[in-house]
Amino acid sequence: MKVRRVPIKTTLLAGVIATVLLFATQAVAQGKGEKTFNALITDTQGVESEVKNVSFYWEETISETAFVPHELRQLPVKRGTATVQVKFDTIKQIEVKQGAEKTLPTFAITLTNGKSGEFTAALVGTFRGESDFGQTEIPISTITKIIFK
Repeated sequence: MKVRRVPIKTTLLAGVIATVLLFATQAVAQGKGEKTFNALITDTQGVESEVKNVSFYWEETISETAFVPHELRQLPVKRGTATVQVKFDTIKQIEVKQGAEKTLPTFAITLTNGKSGEFTAALVGTFRGESDFGQTEIPISTITKIIFK
């Protein structure tokens, strides 16, 4: 049996090409899954904030000292007994009606296709993102209107 020797340059080149393809594939996969959203958020004091890369953030409590953070590109709401995950890319506008103290707000959601409906917030959370002044967090209990751009 005759052993064929492959020049080191060829082996090195093949390794570099494989590495570049691997990183390019990962970058494309991450780019597709991470669509960003911008919104104009108005709080209960009438202050408007232009927020980029908006997400809905909430923390799941595991124990008194542990929690799991969740950052979503959708809004979890209740419609009757069902929990609905309304994706940000389908939302045009949200009018927020604050409830009595210690109750979750109601959302009048208008979709980009013109349909609308009333929902109750499923979770206590905040809208997070970047403003011109830095990282921004606005609790849902202090919001009156959100317009997605």
